[in-house]
Amino acid sequence: MAGEIVEKVVRFIVSEIVESPEDVQVDLLEDGPDEVVAEVKTAKTDMGRVIGRRGRVARAIRTLAQAAGDEEGLKANVEFLD
Repeated sequence: MAGEIVEKVVRFIVSEIVESPEDVQVDLLEDGPDEVVAEVKTAKTDMGRVIGRRGRVARAIRTLAQAAGDEEGLKANVEFLD
């Protein structure tokens, strides 16, 4: 499956940040032949931790997802959903 590494990396990082890792949900969507989008959902109380101050944590997660996507020859993006 395309994007498997991206999904695993994003799920691991987000699960380590939040207080309720059992509520973390990562859905992978194909957004073209060489592009995937990881949609991240967490408990409402944990979303602030995942986004971080001024979006720094979210930016770091996106950077790591892009690096994981490079391993698979894909462009990867991460969206954080309420």
